[in-house]
Amino acid sequence: MMATTKPVWRSRGAVRALNVNLDCTMKSLLMSTLAFTLLGLGMLADAQPANAPPGKLSSANAAKAFKVADDLRFDQILAEPNVKQPLSLSFDERGRLWVVQYLQYPHPAGLKIMSRDMFWRVVYDKVPPPPPNHIRGKDIISIHEDTQGTGVYDKHTTFLEGMNIVTSVAHGRGGVWVLNPPYLLFYPTKDDKPSGDPVAHLQGFGLEDTHSCASNLRWGPDGWLYGAHGSTVSAHVTRPGIKETPVQMIGQHMWRYHPEKKRFEIYAEGGGNAFGVEIDALGRVYSGHNGGDTRGFHYVQGASYRKGFEKHGVLANPFSFGYFEAMKANKSQRFTHTFVINEADGLPAHYRGRLFGVEPLSSRVMMSEVNADRSSFETKDLGGVVTSSDTWFRPVDIKPGPDGSLYVADFYEAKIAHLGHNDGVIDRETGRVYRLADKNAKFKKPVDLSKKTSKELVELLSGDNRWERETVLRLLGDRKDRSVIPMLIEEIQNTRGQTALDYLWALNLSGGFTAEVAERLLRHPEPQVRLWTIRVLADDHQLGAKVAPQLAELARIEKSVHARSQYAASAKRLGANEGLPLVQSLLTRDEDAADIHMPLLLWWAIEVHCAKDRDKVLDMFRESSLWRAKIVEDTILPRLMKRFAMAGAQKDYQTCVDLFRLAPEKKHGQILLKGFEEAFKGRSSAGLPNELLAEIAKLGGGSVAFGVRQGKEDAITKALAMIQNPKSAIADRLDLIDIFGESKQSRCVPLLLNLLSTKESASIQKTTLGALQSYKDDKIGAEVVKLLPAMTSEVREVAESLLVGRREWSRQLVNAVDGGKVDSKSIPLATLRKLLLHRDDEIAKLVKKHWGEVKGATTEQMRKDIDRLAAVATSGKGDPYPGKKMFTVKCANCHLFHGVGNAIGPDLTPFKRDDVPNLLLHIINPNVEIREGYESSVVTTESGRTLSGIVVEKDARVVVLRTAEGQRIVLPKDDIEAMSVTGISLMPEGLLVGMSDQEVRDLFAYLRSGQPLNERK
Repeated sequence: MMATTKPVWRSRGAVRALNVNLDCTMKSLLMSTLAFTLLGLGMLADAQPANAPPGKLSSANAAKAFKVADDLRFDQILAEPNVKQPLSLSFDERGRLWVVQYLQYPHPAGLKIMSRDMFWRVVYDKVPPPPPNHIRGKDIISIHEDTQGTGVYDKHTTFLEGMNIVTSVAHGRGGVWVLNPPYLLFYPTKDDKPSGDPVAHLQGFGLEDTHSCASNLRWGPDGWLYGAHGSTVSAHVTRPGIKETPVQMIGQHMWRYHPEKKRFEIYAEGGGNAFGVEIDALGRVYSGHNGGDTRGFHYVQGASYRKGFEKHGVLANPFSFGYFEAMKANKSQRFTHTFVINEADGLPAHYRGRLFGVEPLSSRVMMSEVNADRSSFETKDLGGVVTSSDTWFRPVDIKPGPDGSLYVADFYEAKIAHLGHNDGVIDRETGRVYRLADKNAKFKKPVDLSKKTSKELVELLSGDNRWERETVLRLLGDRKDRSVIPMLIEEIQNTRGQTALDYLWALNLSGGFTAEVAERLLRHPEPQVRLWTIRVLADDHQLGAKVAPQLAELARIEKSVHARSQYAASAKRLGANEGLPLVQSLLTRDEDAADIHMPLLLWWAIEVHCAKDRDKVLDMFRESSLWRAKIVEDTILPRLMKRFAMAGAQKDYQTCVDLFRLAPEKKHGQILLKGFEEAFKGRSSAGLPNELLAEIAKLGGGSVAFGVRQGKEDAITKALAMIQNPKSAIADRLDLIDIFGESKQSRCVPLLLNLLSTKESASIQKTTLGALQSYKDDKIGAEVVKLLPAMTSEVREVAESLLVGRREWSRQLVNAVDGGKVDSKSIPLATLRKLLLHRDDEIAKLVKKHWGEVKGATTEQMRKDIDRLAAVATSGKGDPYPGKKMFTVKCANCHLFHGVGNAIGPDLTPFKRDDVPNLLLHIINPNVEIREGYESSVVTTESGRTLSGIVVEKDARVVVLRTAEGQRIVLPKDDIEAMSVTGISLMPEGLLVGMSDQEVRDLFAYLRSGQPLNERK
């Protein structure tokens, strides 16, 4: 039984209220096998093809494998041979279904692979030319039509064929827009055919990874084309034939292009491996995500989001000092590829406002509720509304149709993984499209909206079907019919709810949005109208002399946090004279200090002016009352000081002085000082200007930690005393030990070594070992080797990491083994491999003497182990309780599971853990496919260290590594000699070696547990 839910948005007849909550009890989604009607597909045989691969079903049999909610139907409307490898769906104004058939995937035709990295990112020998002089490929754009209004798609035509990596299309402005990386093309059309050569509007989208390249082209209600950019491609986008600085995108982004203004820009940076672009009825932008525990990202204009930083690079602005996360959700298996928010009346009423997402790895369509999370959203899964016993069902796209139903593209593959596709494991002969509809749906011939007059189109904006309203807006944008402007201006003033917002968009698209109109709309009773008025104004990067001061005043009294969020986002786009007064007004809204987005949005709107307009930024803080605003104290002040301190030029240090002097109270000076100290984390603060040091002295000279970073003898003495004193707070002791590792004060070495030989806690000993890694002193290696046999296992792991970090210490370790002081059997394979990274003859000789050839298991050996252990794990009964204990010993040091463990590697909770062979593949061969964000790097420093770990943070000054032992190592960039991604997982091989069959069963019984275990009584 589904829970009672409260959708964020629902219609209320012709005039709708925005963000209304409605209680409606969900009908029971009793899952029953659906009796399918294979509409229009009678020519398909029920029998399986004689040569079908294992598990592959004919289109007819595949249709019988679904279970669907009892009040819905899931009709197969297209299948091979009419469609193959459908990637993207869209509908034109005549209600015809357009399908992008991605048959050329994964490699572009006519290009030669020059290299390929561990993430399967490919470098090709050249950039393919755009059509019409392109290298012909296999991709097809096809059109499918229900000519009789029976729901049967009985007419099939080809719009384009021979295309080479086409990911999506959009209709409008007199033709068809085709996203064909590296190009965005426009095909003028006549009678459903291209009427001339295509025009390349953009070039430079990357092709390194064709399952992740630019995709999901669609119109926004503002007249911009929006698209997604995946995580494993890069882009340097320009307009062909125009000499201009490229817009660079490294990894995941949301982007947009304005066809009339010829403007391309990044809409938001970061996010997951972005799949899909959803724009809801209020114009809010989302995407799905290749990751667990979320249904995707809600993108705010101009914002920065989490990235896989080592794989995809740092945020473009090193002074971002933060980013937004994905939408919160309950624990979920893997990812939602694309999703839509159902905002039409084609499905039963209780589905309105629900998120429908396709899950290709799980072969299902998931439904979630969407609820407000301050100025953003969170989701809660309600269950699989469509599931299939056919594991080849791979839904990759979902779109609303003219009839209010939802349409699903099924790529139909044995595996849905770029790794396998690159190896040729792909079936280009199959593909299906389904329609998720009301069980009692009656179909009719779609209305041809192109035949409506502009006035008739405007009247349709009060309807309940979001697809229809979006298409109407696009057509009005095509026509630019100014005759509807007076009607829209009059109606918008007297209209509320969704219709008022649609009228605003129509007015803008028709050319009637002026400064005079905007002045009135900024006071409209609908917050979404006010929100979009400022957004449209700021899209041109200026407000105008009359509007700007009014907006700053209105921001002080704006009641809607959603509107205030857009005001903050728009302020970043404006010049200092218009943007900073708006920011100043928003900073006074203390209720926004706890918002999920507002504090960082306001920081970014200030930071954008720090380089060129620092005086105007400082002028804003000459008003002492502003310092007392909660957002200013909590978010802005520490970041503002950190930003100038990190920049590090003399003028930046002078700005730091000015800020200290402007602080109205001592507490504000302390807040600034905290930000200042944060800027020097991992680097020395020696050599600061005397004027700046004088200001710091007025505040007490800073913390003991800051004094250590400056090399002050009294601070060092005090810090060493605190470290030795067991009565000092353990957090302070750990912090100071870390700082000695960063600041390199050699007088601390004897004291730190002494901590290792006493009965200190494991956390103190591990942190001490981490700090000692920074010092090039042979006494350290000798002492650690001597203490090694007596160390606990968790401390010993860190000690071994220290010893293999320097050549001389590594020699001391292998010589100790050679001398019988350390047992060779106690040294794990992962440590041996790190020893050999030094490429030292003496080390290599002794390694070979005591351990032989250091190699991992062969692929064939691993395959045999997987087969054997899979049989063991499934052959008898396992007990999850001893399995949990085994997990704690073997896995919890790096992995979270049901909230237990550490987050060095991926959280295992959301993964598909009932697939035992796949689990075993990644346990036995952890290097087969390393999940993005968890790639191991090897760093060699100028000071002679060799380190390995995951890069968890990187900025202009430092790189932060997280090692397999859980250490966080801060490395100044100027000390890094070389850094490279290894292609080797931090997870060691051989985790299951030595386990009995019953222990294996117990471990897998625990790994397959769906919920946390209750303790046995």
